[in-house]
Amino acid sequence: MVSFRLSNKTASPSIKLLVDDPIVVNPGEAITLVCVTTGGEPAPSLTWVRSAGVLPEKTVLNGGTLTIPAITSEDAGTYSCVANNNVGNPAKKSTNIIVRALKKGRFWITPDPYHKDDNIQIGREVKISCQVEAIPSEELTFSWFKNGRPLRSSERMVITQTDPDVSPGTTNLDIIDLKFTDFGTYTCVASLKGGGISDISIDVNISSSTVPPNLTVPQEKSPLVTREGDTIELQCQVTGKPKPIILWSRADKEVVMPDGMMQTESYDGILRIVNVSREMTGTYRCQTSQYNGFNVKPREALVQLIVQYPPAVEPTFLEIRQGQGRSITMSCRVLRAYPTRVLTYEWRLGSKLLRTGQFDVQDSTEYTVSSLSRDTYGIYNCNIINEAGAGRCSFLVTGKAYAPEFYYDTYNPLWQNRPRVYSYSLQWTQMNPDAVDRILAYRLGIRQAGQQRWWEQEITVNGNIQKGELITYNLTELIKPEAYEVRLTPITRFGEGDSTIRVIKYSAPVNPHLREFHCGFEDGNICLFTQDDTDNFDWTKQSTATRDTKYTPNTGPNADRTGSKEGFYMYIETSRPRLEGEKARLVSPVFSVAPKNPYGATNTAYCFSFYYHMYGQHIGSLNVYLRLKGQTTIENPLWSSSGNKGQHWNQARVNINPPTSFQLIFEGIRGPGIEGDIAIDDVSIVEGECMKSDQPANNLRSGAVGTLAHIRLIPVIILMSVLSHQR
Repeated sequence: MVSFRLSNKTASPSIKLLVDDPIVVNPGEAITLVCVTTGGEPAPSLTWVRSAGVLPEKTVLNGGTLTIPAITSEDAGTYSCVANNNVGNPAKKSTNIIVRALKKGRFWITPDPYHKDDNIQIGREVKISCQVEAIPSEELTFSWFKNGRPLRSSERMVITQTDPDVSPGTTNLDIIDLKFTDFGTYTCVASLKGGGISDISIDVNISSSTVPPNLTVPQEKSPLVTREGDTIELQCQVTGKPKPIILWSRADKEVVMPDGMMQTESYDGILRIVNVSREMTGTYRCQTSQYNGFNVKPREALVQLIVQYPPAVEPTFLEIRQGQGRSITMSCRVLRAYPTRVLTYEWRLGSKLLRTGQFDVQDSTEYTVSSLSRDTYGIYNCNIINEAGAGRCSFLVTGKAYAPEFYYDTYNPLWQNRPRVYSYSLQWTQMNPDAVDRILAYRLGIRQAGQQRWWEQEITVNGNIQKGELITYNLTELIKPEAYEVRLTPITRFGEGDSTIRVIKYSAPVNPHLREFHCGFEDGNICLFTQDDTDNFDWTKQSTATRDTKYTPNTGPNADRTGSKEGFYMYIETSRPRLEGEKARLVSPVFSVAPKNPYGATNTAYCFSFYYHMYGQHIGSLNVYLRLKGQTTIENPLWSSSGNKGQHWNQARVNINPPTSFQLIFEGIRGPGIEGDIAIDDVSIVEGECMKSDQPANNLRSGAVGTLAHIRLIPVIILMSVLSHQR
């Protein structure tokens, strides 16, 4: 519950920053940002946020005051003060913190800007360029020195502070008509106005020994052969003075380098790759950069890298089920490997070596067991080997029978209902009965829910079980109203197969003469409705009296259908983390319809009705489907509604004519926001047509399939599968 006072003084917040914008500081300084409120009722709360990332860990907050001690370049960015009092929109004021810095000083020499010559020559022009990254860039200044003495711009020594033809932060020194006396060491010094930051000094030597670079690859360094997972160094040797930065890139394809960049810089000509992968096989290009060297056409060289890796094979694992006396053939195929010319294989059963060989031109190897026996069941491994390692295909060869599959649509499974005990008709089919030896028996285990001890007995099977054949066994003397866990295990000559477990739960039947079903979701088992496990989230049982105090306002009912705060209903909660379009599906129990009338009368009609509540600006959709027995993959649309229907309950009525046992499915779909809760209550099915039909189009019709004498509307048993596949 949220309480607040509303008066003629209530107002949205306003604030003021008592700082400059931007704030320019040196590294290591402490900075304090002060934010004060200038309006707002009730009094706003103040918080600080950073536009990119979180506030630095060392930040000290005290109300509207933010202090950053010993600031660094990583702390730079836009900081905002936000005021909020839940009236109107929050107020926000921002300032940008700039941390002064100089970094990444570089130079390059242009031997002759006009004649495109690669060498420095007496009598021609030489240009020396220096570049530095500066923050803020407008404070950057350069000074030039020759052999340690200040140098000023003249007719033969032309100094430009910035060059519009290159990137910012660049200064040039043009030496016109180079003379022997011009040889020496030239230094450009980068500074920031106001000081506080160490200067960057770059030395460039101009002499008769200053020559353009040359790039070669040592013969033993290409091609380089390594194994996957190793560390390798690719090397290019550069000569010349000065030695430039070397740029590495892929020459054979447009892909990034191991560091994630398209080009990798190297100051010593070596590219070091850690944990080499097979994708890194290929040709690499090393080339000279203009940085810290000559601004001439790049010199290039190529290095080939070959990465050896173990064979990749398929299948990595395969289970084969087969009966005794039958044959099987296992095949292991090589997908890729390097090197491929030395591939060998070996087949093993456990630790026993069966066969070895070498590949010629084929890419697979086979092993056949002509007649399976107890000694030849087990795990077969095929190892395919090269210089880099081995790949393995594994085959589990077993005679275990597949698991049985319980049948969930048994008509009237509660076949005996005495005062203290009940009996249950258990039905199942056998998955792939012909895959292994004939099933001789089933081991039936049963225990009361929550107990440890299993009571077991064997059910003998005579003859072969056919695929899809329905097998029935009656469980008797089950104590009311206890639930039981049932385990079923097939047995062949090989031994026990895979087990399936399910739970059966007793539920008292409704008087069949009423011919109707009513559910207000008041009982603990919500009338045997279940959550569909194929959807995105679940329906929730709730009453107004028990709901969370943090519920979303402006959506959902404020009472159940009867107006009771204590009454329960089912609803979908659309708050986070729910997303638009996600579905919640609630599935009714199976309503058993009596066998068809042999005289061919038409099906009995039933009135299906329910109340629904769709209030909120983000309401999505509520759909209802009918699922018939034996058609679990087909759902027939019965009714649908979308959008805001107001803060009240509405009733829907739909006529249905099911030809066989059926289920109803309520599907709630989340709308575009959190104010989209949908609720349902008081679901009923009554024999006879509705007085007034709601959206009758899409009603199911039956053909000449007979009449429905009556409908058993409350199922007697809840059927749940633990390990089995539901039919």
